[in-house]
Amino acid sequence: MALLEILEFPDPRLRTRAGPVTAVNDATRRLIDDLFETMYEARGIGLAATQVDVHQRLLVIDLSEDHSQPLVFINPQITVLDAELGEYDEGCLSVPGFYETINRPRRIEASALDRDGQPFTRELDGLLAICLQHEIDHLDGKLFVDYLSPLKRQRIRKKLEKSQRRRA
Repeated sequence: MALLEILEFPDPRLRTRAGPVTAVNDATRRLIDDLFETMYEARGIGLAATQVDVHQRLLVIDLSEDHSQPLVFINPQITVLDAELGEYDEGCLSVPGFYETINRPRRIEASALDRDGQPFTRELDGLLAICLQHEIDHLDGKLFVDYLSPLKRQRIRKKLEKSQRRRA
């Protein structure tokens, strides 16, 4: 397994729309393992392949504190089951240090392939539903800052660019 570099906003590669995974094979499973290792090391709960500059429709999630509930979604699709929106303070490994309140549907149905390429469908709610929607946004080239006002988004951009210059 390998730790991968997580792209940070405003990197333009984060805006790339991911293409479908056409075959689930050993290379796919290696990428899944690398995504989990990278996500755990960064202390995240979700990571999309787009965030590590791999533009395939694949993401991983684990909401457990002990890393015991890893979930894999390959070529995920969602259907909103309840139009009621939930407010959640979202953060992102690609927008480090910032948390903002975002409204998303609370209940969804997710269909995807698992780590072995087997199809599944699950009804999700709460944090898991929110997290999956957040990660699918990454696969579509969107970030949670896109839901914010232009002024807030620009402030975050400037702070992250300054931080990135200091690290370079």
